[in-house]
Amino acid sequence: MNSFISWIGGKRLLRNKILEQFPGTEEYDRYIEVFGGAGWILFSKERHAELEIFNDANGDLINLYRIVKFHSEALQKELDWNLVSREQFFDYKEQIKNRGQTDIQRAAKFFMLIKNSFGADLRSFGVRNRNLDKAIDYLRKVKDRLRFTVIENKDFEGLLKTYDRERALFYLDPPYYEAEDFYNVVFTEKDHIRLKEALDKLKGKFILSYNDSDYIRELYKEYKIIEVDRQNNLVCKGNSERYKELIIKNF
Repeated sequence: MNSFISWIGGKRLLRNKILEQFPGTEEYDRYIEVFGGAGWILFSKERHAELEIFNDANGDLINLYRIVKFHSEALQKELDWNLVSREQFFDYKEQIKNRGQTDIQRAAKFFMLIKNSFGADLRSFGVRNRNLDKAIDYLRKVKDRLRFTVIENKDFEGLLKTYDRERALFYLDPPYYEAEDFYNVVFTEKDHIRLKEALDKLKGKFILSYNDSDYIRELYKEYKIIEVDRQNNLVCKGNSERYKELIIKNF
């Protein structure tokens, strides 16, 4: 199935190439998605392993996932009668910061910000046709998919320590190097190094997505690096320019 949201750095276009790098299912019994985002890899299968963990550092995003999992009908009711409206978009952008609202109300506002922003940047209103009714109905399927998934809101280092085992498989899609400003969480060069050092200590397997840069190639030079590319979403229609990325593995 597909994700129910768009997200900066979403892996819709690279999903199949990433899945090709997965080990056989007999080699792992727990699957951990560390920088969850839109969850394109998570949603690619009905279930990846007996124990499945989905994590992201963005608290509003994880609140939305938890509400979809545990209170999808209440969320759908909260979303009824919402409009594709520039005025409502900027109202929600301010109101989501307010105290006193329920987690369901906050999730509904965040869902609308994702759906109505340009490129899911949560900042600017995107002018385009949208079928909100279809998106709201789809939440029922998402709820069923998340039925057995543990949803976390932790820093990556603590998450890796908590769930690492020899038969663990981690998929990581961190903010890309020198593109961190496009994301909605703070991620510095020190965090890129901290991530590398944490992965060096893993007992389990990891698959890591990154943009193709000399810095990342040097940082992970002792691991297996696979070059992939996809259509560049930012180029004009008809332009054949490709965006180069890396898949890095420790197995």
